[in-house]
Amino acid sequence: MTRITESLIEKYRVHLINEEKSVATIEKYIHDIYVFSKWVGNCEVDKSLVLDYKQHLIENFAPASVNSIISSLNSFFVYNEWHNLRVRTLKIQRQIFASRDKEITKAEYERLLTAAKNKGNQKLYLLMQTICACGIRISELKFITVEALVKMRANINLKGKMRVVIIPGSLCKALMKYSKTVGISSGPVFVSRNGSPLDRSNVWKAMKKLCESANVAKEKVFPHNLRHLFARTFYSVQKDIVRLADILGHTSINTTRIYTMETGEIHRAQIQKLGLLRC
Repeated sequence: MTRITESLIEKYRVHLINEEKSVATIEKYIHDIYVFSKWVGNCEVDKSLVLDYKQHLIENFAPASVNSIISSLNSFFVYNEWHNLRVRTLKIQRQIFASRDKEITKAEYERLLTAAKNKGNQKLYLLMQTICACGIRISELKFITVEALVKMRANINLKGKMRVVIIPGSLCKALMKYSKTVGISSGPVFVSRNGSPLDRSNVWKAMKKLCESANVAKEKVFPHNLRHLFARTFYSVQKDIVRLADILGHTSINTTRIYTMETGEIHRAQIQKLGLLRC
């Protein structure tokens, strides 16, 4: 008899911990399983019931979310050796164009920098340039230390993955000058008032405050979009997606392709330049 119990879910949680999954991944998987368990109730779980749940997901969630939840459940089923309960994920056509409404442009980035400078926010002014010029994640900002500036490179070590990030010389000089001004002689350059490294929430809120004066839509402004801008700009110049994947710390080039997508408007202009139309 196949039933999902509290004990099985907790054993699976321990399994994920032993597999060294991230805290966010573990909580996501466990949440998905608990929601499915609640939907199932006291019923015995069989393939038909799982397929019904899949249909329920299709009717209430976006395709990507459906696949994410199914992946969580399939992983749980495999762990318990319930292989017959596994269901297929949805086939989704790979997105080939980026949305102009979501991606920040270089001009908008420049306006954000100007707004930060005009407001006298030197920390944010330099922080945005650091993320955008190095292509780092906001979680990697803590590795931009005074020691790293001396070496002109930062050693990133997160979630068991290690890589080296090159810091441009002009940025190193600007950050060293800033560090001396605010009295930081070692450790992370960008810290909060209590001396701890800035987190995503700190930076997100500070960037949102620039939107009105910079005339940039709020939905475009968040730290990770600066990393996207770096990726698109690098690829437009170098046309080397393998090298870009290494720089960004991606294990799959398919992930990097998402970062380098152009808008439909740019693609349309490129087609027009091919000279294949006479109308």
